[in-house]
Amino acid sequence: MTESSNENLEGYYTGSYYIRAQMMPSIREYIEKGRLPGSFLTAVICNDLSQACLHADQENLRNLPAFVHYFYWNAPSPCWGSADKVKDWISIRRQELEEHDREESH
Repeated sequence: MTESSNENLEGYYTGSYYIRAQMMPSIREYIEKGRLPGSFLTAVICNDLSQACLHADQENLRNLPAFVHYFYWNAPSPCWGSADKVKDWISIRRQELEEHDREESH
């Protein structure tokens, strides 16, 4: 986390831009478990600006810089930036979770 940002129960803030709190669980689920979020967040994660703009509600559209800031400064670089990176991330995270579940069951 950088000095100009703050992630808390209310969301994520950077300068005058923010990610509202109800978006954060989907972001965390994607990063931690490889669960693909809705179309807007998927477009953001894939770094597809045109699709992100098409699928954003007005609040998310106004605050698109906060999403970019969050992923750039807080998310592992292999998990975002292109559709191929997203596909690979989902595969890796799901495999890691399956291995973890198998280890816990023994």
